Amino acid sequence: MASDSPGEGDALWFLGNLVTLKATGARTRGALTVAEFVNPAGFAPPLHRHLHEDEAFYVLSGSAVFHCADEAFDAGPGDFVLLPVGRPHTFVVGPHDPLHALQLTTPSGFEHFAAAAGEPARELRLPDAGPVDPAALARIAALHGIELLGPPPQA
Repeated sequence: MASDSPGEGDALWFLGNLVTLKATGARTRGALTVAEFVNPAGFAPPLHRHLHEDEAFYVLSGSAVFHCADEAFDAGPGDFVLLPVGRPHTFVVGPHDPLHALQLTTPSGFEHFAAAAGEPARELRLPDAGPVDPAALARIAALHGIELLGPPPQA
């Protein structure tokens, strides 16, 4: 058995988001990754799809519009969103508040992508980093079974 208290877990800065890894494949026999995300207001990841895992979000606070294939839906506190393997998806965080959510991927492995594309969060403030290089991100994503399909949607 393992337990993490609030604020515990390996923290990373990943695409301008604070990600705290709560459970990784090393602890779940490869079955599951659980990451706590804090996405800033207005954030949107590139349109992408996972080639090996389902991705799900449980919204703790804030809101976002999730896009999956040809569907779009609003999600807020208490909502659960499942993004099935192979389906193109993205989301746009609401304009006023950060999105605080648990992200679950099954099987595990997302933690390796986040570590390769991110950096350790030694301080709980956004690092001074320039814009993300889309080509570099696409190369790292491809190595981890994630295909980038296009730019982030407009808010």
